[in-house]
Amino acid sequence: MSTLRFSAIVEASKRLPVMEEAPKGQPSDYYGKYVFNRKQMAKYLSRDTIKVIVDAIDEGITLPREIAEHVAAGMKMWAMEMGASHYTHWFQPLTDGTAEKHDSFIDYVDAPGGDIIEKFSGKLLAQQEPDASSFPSGGIRNTFEARGYTAWDPSSPAFIVDDTLCIPTVFISYTGEALDYKTPLLKALSAVDKAAVEVCRLFDPKVNKVYSYLGWEQEYFLVDQALYDARPDLNLTGRTLMGHESAKNQQLEDHYFGSIPPRVAAFMREVEFEAYKYGIPLKTRHNEVAPNQFELAPVFGETNLSIDQNLLVMSLMHRLAAKHHFRLVLHEKPFAGVNGSGKHNNWSLGTDTGVGLFTPGKTARENLQFIVFIVNTLMAVYKNNGLLKASIMSAQNAHRLGANEAPPAIISVFLGTQISAVLDKIEESSEDDDIAVDEFQKMRLGVAHIPEVLIDNTDRNRTSPFAFTGNRFEFRAVGSSANCSSAMTALNASVAMQLIEFKKEIEVKMKTGMKKEQAIYDTLRLYIKACKNIRFDGNGYSDEWKEEAQKRGLNCETSVPLIYDTYISRESVELFETVGVLNERELHARNEVKWETYTKKIQIEARVLGDLSINHIIPVATQYQTMLLDNVYKLRGVFDEKQANELNKDDLALIVDIARHISGIKTNVDAMVEARKVANKIDNEREKAVEYHDKVLPFFDVIRYHIDKLELIVDNQMWPLPKYRELLFIS
Repeated sequence: MSTLRFSAIVEASKRLPVMEEAPKGQPSDYYGKYVFNRKQMAKYLSRDTIKVIVDAIDEGITLPREIAEHVAAGMKMWAMEMGASHYTHWFQPLTDGTAEKHDSFIDYVDAPGGDIIEKFSGKLLAQQEPDASSFPSGGIRNTFEARGYTAWDPSSPAFIVDDTLCIPTVFISYTGEALDYKTPLLKALSAVDKAAVEVCRLFDPKVNKVYSYLGWEQEYFLVDQALYDARPDLNLTGRTLMGHESAKNQQLEDHYFGSIPPRVAAFMREVEFEAYKYGIPLKTRHNEVAPNQFELAPVFGETNLSIDQNLLVMSLMHRLAAKHHFRLVLHEKPFAGVNGSGKHNNWSLGTDTGVGLFTPGKTARENLQFIVFIVNTLMAVYKNNGLLKASIMSAQNAHRLGANEAPPAIISVFLGTQISAVLDKIEESSEDDDIAVDEFQKMRLGVAHIPEVLIDNTDRNRTSPFAFTGNRFEFRAVGSSANCSSAMTALNASVAMQLIEFKKEIEVKMKTGMKKEQAIYDTLRLYIKACKNIRFDGNGYSDEWKEEAQKRGLNCETSVPLIYDTYISRESVELFETVGVLNERELHARNEVKWETYTKKIQIEARVLGDLSINHIIPVATQYQTMLLDNVYKLRGVFDEKQANELNKDDLALIVDIARHISGIKTNVDAMVEARKVANKIDNEREKAVEYHDKVLPFFDVIRYHIDKLELIVDNQMWPLPKYRELLFIS
């Protein structure tokens, strides 16, 4: 095994950048090449058909089923001209990934056995029935009940990967329940649209639609393929279950925004080339804080489309990483002691009249609308902080939250001094004063040739899970491997519910004779006071904040299985059912999936940890211990007892240390196996997940402690697994 480690190091050290020739022209010349977007529709569809589709997308009008026949004909023609021979409904089951079943365009002309022709009908475009019984359903379907339906989502354009036309779809059961992430997301976006329009019309009757926008920031690690393959834990679980931290890691902060390594830069460039062809507007690329950690981010877009693009980007990154002899690591905490990876979700709302609802306005009325949406978002987050935490929680993300710059697992909102001052003034004032918010302030540096720096209306707080950053909120707690739909569904549904309640309160007060502005200010004062406990501008890592958060009544639960309980609380069920996003049966089913997934992830990690401990670590430690013992005996054969004891002192101490650590590993692995056996006998998925969290997971750190100590003792030439200094610094 040590031979594998050193051959991997040699192989990784000799790698050269894989240079891909850039496509001809500028990105705008080939942008969206593989996407059946509006530009392509104009070439292959009639004007009438395009108008119906655009109205369906922009206005939320139901798409007539007969129009699918026209779209299918044009889409097939385009796809075949692009070299496609197959098609698939591309959907998002409850696995955090995507799924696809490829079918060829070919069909018989007449009877079977005759000639074939390429066909693609409106029926095949609009709906399919994949044999998808093996996907998790949380008890909604039995495994023998294979029928489930995928249905076309025209708001997310079809695209081509290799020779296959991919059609984004929803995935529902035979009885109509959502079996995917997209269906409830679309319902949540519709709910926040309707609720926000009603509130916007208090200020501008011309508003007909409100869009939810998302800009994700994708953090990731790259590890050389050879080194990755020499780490079974990284290969099977996505993270290192053992490994002593490198003497140098991220403490000098010299990797962050540093010069991008040539191999990585070549990978990044090719990812951008491909992303542009899929109409994904990647804007930013840079080194992140931890060694071999990086980030990319696009220009923000409509939430549903942005999420589909993120899933496609992750798939492209995996494929292209292999081409560059890397393995892409999206686990939220693959390496202990350094930063984990998140997927910050920059979320905002905007009207069809071009107004950003989280952007300060130029008039008193615009600023009042701005504050209305800020305060209602605060209320939504305050009321549903436990639900929002559940929406981003997983076995992987639990390792990241609260460590090395990641936000803590307590949802709070950072506003910054200026917005906080505005809210405090409204709360304390009895007058309905005009609201003034400075979009930018100016700072002079005192250097003649340096221009004035424009200062945003808020600073950043890296420890805040939900921070206002000038014209949007940044949901920083979302994990890097996650499907953003989970967080965006919970957030948009929560805000929709809150806006509905706000509008009702305004209407009740206006019916009593109160003027509209007065009713708004009066309600805002109540809300600002009510949700004050969610506002926190300080250090989220401090023990004082954890104690304060408990006093404020915020959700401070740390057990992942128990955090999921919030999804099926009375309040959450009422919220999702009121806004029409998920019913109680669907929520319970999804929790069954979450608990089962959590159990399986911990179970796999426990098996891998036990296997590596017994079959890799202990034999090597024992072999080195034998070498030390042999040296002790040989010294005693050469020197007298006094000299031998003096010379053997250090070796004897090491022998004892090794024995203690071997015993610690073996004892705890055996106990962990017994704990797993007990947990595996539990039928109830929630109880089993809790048992794995409470009784199996605690062994991980204990076993790791002993292994990491042995790594410092055992001869480096004998250690079988690539070390952190190799995984993190060979790029």
